[in-house]
Amino acid sequence: MKRYLTPLLALAAVPGLFAAMPAGPNPLVLPLWEGTPPNAQPAGKPFERVQEGKIVWVRHVSNPSIEVRLPARGNATGQAVVVCPGGGYGGLAYDWEGSDFAGWLNSHGIAAVVLTYRLPVDGDVAHQKWLVPLLDAQRAIRLTRAHAAEWGINPAKVGIMGFSAGGHLASTAGTRFDAGDANAADPVDRLSSRPDFLILVYPVISMQKGVTHGGSRNNLLGENPPDELVTRYSNELQVTDQTPPTFLVHAGDDPAVPVQNTLLFYDALLKHKVPAELHIYPHGGHGFSFGFEHGHLRDWTDACAHWLSEL
Repeated sequence: MKRYLTPLLALAAVPGLFAAMPAGPNPLVLPLWEGTPPNAQPAGKPFERVQEGKIVWVRHVSNPSIEVRLPARGNATGQAVVVCPGGGYGGLAYDWEGSDFAGWLNSHGIAAVVLTYRLPVDGDVAHQKWLVPLLDAQRAIRLTRAHAAEWGINPAKVGIMGFSAGGHLASTAGTRFDAGDANAADPVDRLSSRPDFLILVYPVISMQKGVTHGGSRNNLLGENPPDELVTRYSNELQVTDQTPPTFLVHAGDDPAVPVQNTLLFYDALLKHKVPAELHIYPHGGHGFSFGFEHGHLRDWTDACAHWLSEL
């Protein structure tokens, strides 16, 4: 079964069309960029959303976007989370690690911003393919801050959440950010791209061989990337005392993304005295989402919600 989102994205480009839509079940769908996104070239492939087994996958992202779901104003905490689905930088597990979590965040009074980011394997990425997911994530953070008053968000409470390769993207956003360009023509670009907190769920962190997830590394950096690029995208090496507070969860028996990814990042956070909370479960494998299929994993979202409430 195939469903194409192109008409929805076309409507999203109409100024003001979604601005008046209420919070709750009706999402706001907004394009990230006005006009052609940076590092882009026409490829001719449609934006595609495909049901494969129990997961809805998004592929061929030429027009990156955000789907915004807001809690009722009376329940809103002022927090917002940009959600980055995983998929090895080759696709996006859109519902499994994206839109399903929007409802969970809303149930805790948190605005959810589900990011459909471009993939470096797609033909519509022109050059420096490894840059485009980060450019989209940074833009999503800035765009959320730009709409803070309209969406009932505190611009100082905008975090990012990522799963698997989406966790690598989130941790990249948390270690490579800027304060914005005060002279930018686009007012969105004047805002900071630094997330205020990170939630990393079975994340790819390192690009170092023996630790990384090979598919994510190859899709992002290519098969034989230079050492400088490997170091730049090994996020355990990029942590500073400015890295945001972080919540991490992983299964010790993860066969795809070794738990050492999370442990290395946690160790780096401790060395730089960045507040962090770590949850390692003995069993669960990879890609467990909410953990409903693993009884002992079901409480990770409760722990995360408590951590968010204490920030």
